[in-house]
Amino acid sequence: MTYSIAFAGKGGVGKTSTCGMLVNYLAKSGKGPILAVDADANSNLNEVLGVEIETTLADIREDIARAEVADPSPIPTGMTKKEYAIYKFNDAIIEEDNFDLLVMGRGQGQGCYCYVNDILRDQVNKYYKNYKYLVVDNEAGLEHISRGILPPVDLILLVSDCSRRGIQAVGRIAQMVVDLKLQVKETLLIVNRAPGGVLDDGVKEEIARQKLNLLGVLPQDDLVYQYDAAGKPLVSLPEDTPVKKALASILEKLQLKVGDHQV
Repeated sequence: MTYSIAFAGKGGVGKTSTCGMLVNYLAKSGKGPILAVDADANSNLNEVLGVEIETTLADIREDIARAEVADPSPIPTGMTKKEYAIYKFNDAIIEEDNFDLLVMGRGQGQGCYCYVNDILRDQVNKYYKNYKYLVVDNEAGLEHISRGILPPVDLILLVSDCSRRGIQAVGRIAQMVVDLKLQVKETLLIVNRAPGGVLDDGVKEEIARQKLNLLGVLPQDDLVYQYDAAGKPLVSLPEDTPVKKALASILEKLQLKVGDHQV
């Protein structure tokens, strides 16, 4: 069975970077095959992973939605919408040595996308079962999970910076998981960019107040900023950098949480 991990958090806290490094950790540990899905409308997981993208599911969805009004139609003559979606879906999956990447792309425009979303949901559900791990970088609203386009989630990793406001933001997301009845097996918190990897007492108090389960803390790492500024994929960071060492330690703890799907 595929074990699914979804990342969530507000923008700018390092959620995508953490997600990409987890994919990289699993891949390098021989835990593949892994399907990484970028479900954030502000898609940049590919940059963290050092992968080029050409087609997103949003591109396919928009092509199909325009097919009835566009002249010429983006769908070749004699091909149904479903056949076109399946054909393009194969193009949208980027295959790497130890993982594959699928990018959802921008949000929906005006109009009804129910039929198209049903097709895409069927394709995602068909493909993800071929992988040991599904790792999803979500937007804060968890739209693709709540709409059912992405499959059910075993574990949600909430990522926050080390501010009270950040903890409050992920607290709201955790409550959203409950309100939407997503039936997630476990929701855990990772706090990012903590000076020296240590949390202030006030932040610890806020975590307790929000009733969040802290999995671990990632330190502020200047090399992450330098790589990002230079346009280098963060997965290429040296293994002995503080943030990668801390993440490895966190994932060693995580193996106690995921049973037979130990990482």
